[in-house]
Amino acid sequence: MALTDIAIRNAKPKEKPYKLGDSLGMFLQVQPTGGKLWRFKYRIHGRERKLAIGTYPAISLAEARRKRDAARDLVAAGQDPSIEKRRSKLRGEMQAATTFSSVAAEFCEKRKMDGQRRWAPATAVRSEYLLSLLTVSIGNMPIADIQPIDVLGAVRRIEKRGKLESARRTLQLAGAVFRYAVATARISTDPTRDLRGALMAPKVTHYGAIIEPERVGDLLRAIEGYDGQELTKLALQLAPHVFVRPGELRHAEWSEFDLDGALWTIPALKTKMRKEHRVPLSRQSIAIIEAAHRLTGPKGYLFPSMRARSRPMSDNTINAGLRRLGYSTDEMTAHGFRAMASTLLNESGLWHPDAIERALAHGDSDKVRAAYHRGAHWQERVQMAQWWSDYLDRLRAKNYAVG
Repeated sequence: MALTDIAIRNAKPKEKPYKLGDSLGMFLQVQPTGGKLWRFKYRIHGRERKLAIGTYPAISLAEARRKRDAARDLVAAGQDPSIEKRRSKLRGEMQAATTFSSVAAEFCEKRKMDGQRRWAPATAVRSEYLLSLLTVSIGNMPIADIQPIDVLGAVRRIEKRGKLESARRTLQLAGAVFRYAVATARISTDPTRDLRGALMAPKVTHYGAIIEPERVGDLLRAIEGYDGQELTKLALQLAPHVFVRPGELRHAEWSEFDLDGALWTIPALKTKMRKEHRVPLSRQSIAIIEAAHRLTGPKGYLFPSMRARSRPMSDNTINAGLRRLGYSTDEMTAHGFRAMASTLLNESGLWHPDAIERALAHGDSDKVRAAYHRGAHWQERVQMAQWWSDYLDRLRAKNYAVG
C-alpha cells in the first residue's frame, strides 16, 4: 500500500530501524534516532542495489517519488542511479570549486611540461601575462558558469585599449583553457567556439629589416662603433652571423656550445618548432662568442641580464641597442636579422633554398621530407655559414660583390 504524509508523520522510532514501503521499489527507513530516510531498491545487471534519495521532511513524499521515477528511467536505460549520483556529486563539487583562473593556472603548468609541445620560457611568460588580463572580469567565476558574452566582454576591454593583437591572442588562449576544462570534465563545451570573427582583426605588420647590401654594410659599421654595454654590442655583432630567433639568442647557454666542433645546438624546448636546431658556427661567430666567454663564461647564459646573471638578457636589449644606433622600429629590429639573411642568401643564388630554410629553422609539414633535408643539407649549411660571415665582412668593408 502506498504511503501517505499522515502515515509518515505518525511513524515512531523503534529499537531497530524499520521500513515503510511505498511503491515501485521505494521505501522509508525509520531510524531509532527518529530520522526518516528515503531509499529506492532496484536491480541493475542482475544485482540488487539501493539508492539513497534523501531525508524526510527535507525531501517530501512527492519529491521522493519524482527522484524515484528519474532513477527508474536510468535503470531502464541501463544506467546505475547510484553511480550517476556519485558522478553528479563529484561534478558539482569540481565545478563549484573551479574558477577560470585556477583552471588557467593548471593549463599553463601542463603546457610548460608537455613533452615536445612544451612552451618555451618566453611563450609561457607571455601566455600567463595575457591570461592574467582576464582575472578581474572572469578569473574568479566558476568556469562552468561562464557564457560566451562574459568572455567577449572581457577581451573587448583589451581591444578598446587599442591592443588588438593582445585581445586576439588572449581569446585564443582562453579557448585553449576552456577546451582543457572540457577534456578534464569540468565543462561540456567551449564558450569561445562561436566567438570567431567577433574581434577586430589587427593590422599585419612586418618586422623592420634591412635587406639592401649597402645598408647592411652601414648597419654593421654602426654596430662596430656601438659605445653602450659590451655584452649588448657582442649580441648585436653575433645576431647577423647566426640569424636565429631573438629569444633563442637571449636564452643561449654555454652548455649548448661546442666551439672546437664549431657547433651551437639549441634544445627543442627553446625553439619555436620544438625541434632541436643545430647552428654551424663560422670563424667570425666563434671569435665573438669567445669574446663573450671572457665576460660571462663558462656557465650560465651567454648573454645574461645586467641585473642578475641567473636571468637572460631582456627581450628589449637588442632592439634598444638598434634604437641607440639611430635605427627606428620600422627600419630594423632584432628579428630583422633573419629577414636580412633569408633575403640575401636567396638572392645570392649560391645555396639551395632548403638549406636556407633549415638554417632559419622553419618548419616542414612533411616529416619524412624534413628529416631527409635536415641531414642532406648539413654540409652545405656549414659552408653557407662561413660564406655568409665572410660576405658580411665584405659588406662592412664596402665590398658588395656576392662571389
